[in-house]
Amino acid sequence: MKIVEKTCLWDRLKTSSKPILLFGLGDGGDKIISALKQYGISISGVFCSDDLYREKYFHGFKVMKYSTAKEIFKDIIVLMSFGSNKDDVIAIAKSIAKEQEFYVPDVPVFGKGLFNTEFFNIHKEELEQVYLKLADTKSKLVFENVINYKLSGNPQYLYSCETDNYEAFASVLNLGKEESFLDLGAYDGDTVHEFIEYTGGKYKYITAVEPDRKNFKKLLSSTKGISNLKLINAAVSSKTGSAVFECKGGRSSYLTSEGNEHVDLISVDSLDFEFTYIKIDVEGNELKTLAGAKKTLAQQKPKLLVSAYHRNEDMFTIPQAVLNANPDYKIYMRHYKYLPAWDTNFYFV
Repeated sequence: MKIVEKTCLWDRLKTSSKPILLFGLGDGGDKIISALKQYGISISGVFCSDDLYREKYFHGFKVMKYSTAKEIFKDIIVLMSFGSNKDDVIAIAKSIAKEQEFYVPDVPVFGKGLFNTEFFNIHKEELEQVYLKLADTKSKLVFENVINYKLSGNPQYLYSCETDNYEAFASVLNLGKEESFLDLGAYDGDTVHEFIEYTGGKYKYITAVEPDRKNFKKLLSSTKGISNLKLINAAVSSKTGSAVFECKGGRSSYLTSEGNEHVDLISVDSLDFEFTYIKIDVEGNELKTLAGAKKTLAQQKPKLLVSAYHRNEDMFTIPQAVLNANPDYKIYMRHYKYLPAWDTNFYFV
């Protein structure tokens, strides 16, 4: 495993004399500022792209246009503090990077801590074990680049290993015309439609599970008229029951001890149905979902897509959990266009 980044972004920022500015606001900005404080680092300002400028304040700073930030600070370090896979946004990020020292810090969507040098050294052996089990050269490149990115915040690592969304369907999953698909974290139906498009509308059955009631309404609407489809408004975990849920009406809804609603809990094994392909993108609850799918993985060995970007430890705990349930799986990894390293997935076949 070739990891070339020996100094993590946070240590690099601590020794720099340049002013540090956030590009963007929101939850990502909150997390980055919190991480900087752990290292005794302060920011000097916040900016947005000129065409999206609105007069706002963020953490006590008046948000500037990028053009204004350049005039005031000249040579700066830019920390992109939001996520996007849109071509125009990534083009702006690349254009700023041509003019300034530019990073996209990796902060976990869920869980505590940072994927820094200390974290890497503690878990190096576990990461090495996963790397050695990866089934193809592309997966090993993605794995190495994602780790180098997480340590450095340098988006070039992500650019150089990204593939088209359908590449994994064609080269790894190889879905046929008799698939039974379980979509966990179905959101508004986007991955249901992706599955139907790839299979040419020929499949056995689709079961789509989405806990957020607002998203579920969108799912109902977007999938109206699709045949052999079952929709379930529930969260998926290691066991059945009920739980507290933070309903946000978007992709970031999640199970929590302090949520605003209650939802039903189901497990994959409780569905008592034969699935040939399962997608698991459940906002940080992937390990519990896999724990509730042990019987299914052991007996049926469905193909799996499991998101690998919600928690720092996903890079090794997810493969460990799948192989513990069924050691016959082959492991692949792909990263699709996104800043930061979201839309990075493990595939098990």
